[in-house]
Amino acid sequence: MSRIAVVGTGYVGLTTAACLADLGNDVHGVDIDEDRIEMLSAAEMPFFEPGLGELVQRNVQSGRLKFTINYKDAIPDAEFVFIAVGTPMDGSGHADLNEIRTAAAGIADHLCGRTLIVNKSTVPIGTGDIVAEIIGGTLRRADVDFAVVSNPEFLREGSAVHDFMEPDRIVLGAHEQEAAEEVAALYKPLSAPVLITTLYAAEMIKYASNAFLATKISFINEIARVCEKLDADVRVVAEGMGMDSRIGPAFLEAGTGYGGSCFRKDVLALARMLEQIGAHPQLLHAVMDVNRAQPGLLVEKVHDVLGTLRHQTVGLLGLSFKPNTDDMREAPSIALVAALERRGAHIRAYDPAAMAIAQPLMPKVTMQSDAYAAADGADALIVVTEWNEFRQIDFARIKQVMRRPVIIDGRNLYEPDELNALGFVYKGVGR
Repeated sequence: MSRIAVVGTGYVGLTTAACLADLGNDVHGVDIDEDRIEMLSAAEMPFFEPGLGELVQRNVQSGRLKFTINYKDAIPDAEFVFIAVGTPMDGSGHADLNEIRTAAAGIADHLCGRTLIVNKSTVPIGTGDIVAEIIGGTLRRADVDFAVVSNPEFLREGSAVHDFMEPDRIVLGAHEQEAAEEVAALYKPLSAPVLITTLYAAEMIKYASNAFLATKISFINEIARVCEKLDADVRVVAEGMGMDSRIGPAFLEAGTGYGGSCFRKDVLALARMLEQIGAHPQLLHAVMDVNRAQPGLLVEKVHDVLGTLRHQTVGLLGLSFKPNTDDMREAPSIALVAALERRGAHIRAYDPAAMAIAQPLMPKVTMQSDAYAAADGADALIVVTEWNEFRQIDFARIKQVMRRPVIIDGRNLYEPDELNALGFVYKGVGR
């Protein structure tokens, strides 16, 4: 059993803390948000993530997982301290490292003996050195021995627990290979491939991975536009592409574009890094341009069918940026709602998990109890998020309650011929 502190209890930090505790370690989660810490100490979840609540509850009850707002309660005894705080965009698109700096200073005040500092947050290249400098310059004791290890996370919201427990790979980077190997021992029970590299390469792997996945999404959305003009089905095109082992099928799903806390932030941050060294990130800018345009394309599809959006009622199925999460950060639905409202549409919406968080972001939208209520009286229904429950909709019932039977399938969930046979006007993405 190792003694571990995890600073930050957001998606990454809480998943990391709970999973490490479930592997038999003694874990303290640290956060400055008193309300959040109070909730977690009572094994209550501050956000929706499948399976994580049960994991937190089990390990809080066992005593392996504890939460505190005080660094002094968690850091002195810790052998490993994971930093999992936010790195949001600043006004220029760079990663804001204020929370990283604050965490590093707080950790330094209470370090004792030999401790490994593990950067779990997504950070620009060189941040490990910044953390080391802050800790080295803030230490209160002379007998402290520490090293900084980069351990980027690859957790997908909606499947974070699975991704931690069954990872594709563990990436570790440090100036001292021995430090990286010590962190690797924490993951030994997972029997996952481990890549140990330099500190800078590990930091770069995270940004490069997210930028590449975002590129695949924008690429297939670009191909979808061509497919619509040439009477080809982008789903079949993507299937044929994905059968090539060099390409693979993942992230080749045309739709509303990417959202969430990572892709937009990380692609822009990587572009800013390239600009800083005098490079020209044309590809990254194209990826971002295509993604920004996707919600507008759905609005145009609705307009083309209805002729006007003024005083029309549009129902939305799904609001969160992806299924199995209530996260609204950079969700395509936000831009979609704004564009529809600018054209005078009235909007009704339903999401299984995100409506409470979405409502302040779109105060004019009327939230509904289910998909059928969102469709009631609507002139068009737009599928925004591919929640599983939307795959089993009774379209005969939907048609009865809609004012006009128009389906804009932003996630290509349904078969055009089947909906056309039921009397719907169906528009997918690249179909």
